Amino acid sequence: MQKRPLGKTGLEIAPLVFGGNVFGWTIDEATSFSVLDAFVDHGFNAIDTADVYSAWVPGNQGGESETILGKWFAANPSKRDQVTLFTKVGADIKKTGKKDLSAKWIAQAVEDSLRRLQTDRIDLYFSHWPDPDTPYAETLGAYDKLLKAGKIRSIGASNLDAAQLGEALKVSREQGLPRYDVLQPEYNLVARNSFEGPLRELCMREDIGVVTYFSLASGFLSGKYRSKDDVANSKRSKGVEKYMDERGMKVLAALDTVSARHASSPAEVALAWVIASKGVTAPIASATSVEQVASFAKAANLSLSEDDMALLNQAGA
Repeated sequence: MQKRPLGKTGLEIAPLVFGGNVFGWTIDEATSFSVLDAFVDHGFNAIDTADVYSAWVPGNQGGESETILGKWFAANPSKRDQVTLFTKVGADIKKTGKKDLSAKWIAQAVEDSLRRLQTDRIDLYFSHWPDPDTPYAETLGAYDKLLKAGKIRSIGASNLDAAQLGEALKVSREQGLPRYDVLQPEYNLVARNSFEGPLRELCMREDIGVVTYFSLASGFLSGKYRSKDDVANSKRSKGVEKYMDERGMKVLAALDTVSARHASSPAEVALAWVIASKGVTAPIASATSVEQVASFAKAANLSLSEDDMALLNQAGA
């Protein structure tokens, strides 16, 4: 599968990243292993997780996703070298109501992640959320130490707007600190405003890799949720209901049209749209079955025409 350069990190990834939030949440360890095996077997190579996954599940502490990934690496030692591993720090894993990107917390959290992941390095380490109480220089200085120690290979940030990312890049330049070379924003056919515009322009100008999350809008763009009844018993109902308006239905109709042209599913077309979008390196998407991973391979190889892109862009404008 054709790989894409990930900004200035020196890493190259396939055009779709596996979202590991499902491990220990919607799929158990055995299913996770099967899905991960299928993902790598299809030629994909990047997996995204976070220290906080999946602390929101009753009875979970956070770290469940990293732990399952670590067990998979331990059971398949050769797979670690095949995988570009992303994880994140700074979310409210301790449920204190505070995001934490302090040097002290990063130094502790990275060791916890490495232990759970059963590896000696993280390929791409993300600041998960902005921390207004910690200066960029402190956070980036902590990453500088980890980069020099070989514990991480590159850094990125999630959920920054254009002003925040611009300020972080300025601090990196002025103080000779490592910079965020990858951004992880929310982006999909029905949630476009936060990335399109100044943030996308900044990323393209600075050659920052972009891996998008909620690339299927919590499953809405799969087409299986078309009424309130469809989401009544879904674990993702809160994330889907907000799209069930006139615009959301226009997007689903456009996906149906383009899907029919390519004998593909709406989810495959929605992911192919993100893959083809200006400034995007790869979308993140989660699978709970081997069949869904096969669908990812179809999406990665689906070539949308200019007419397809125009129809989809107009529907979600």
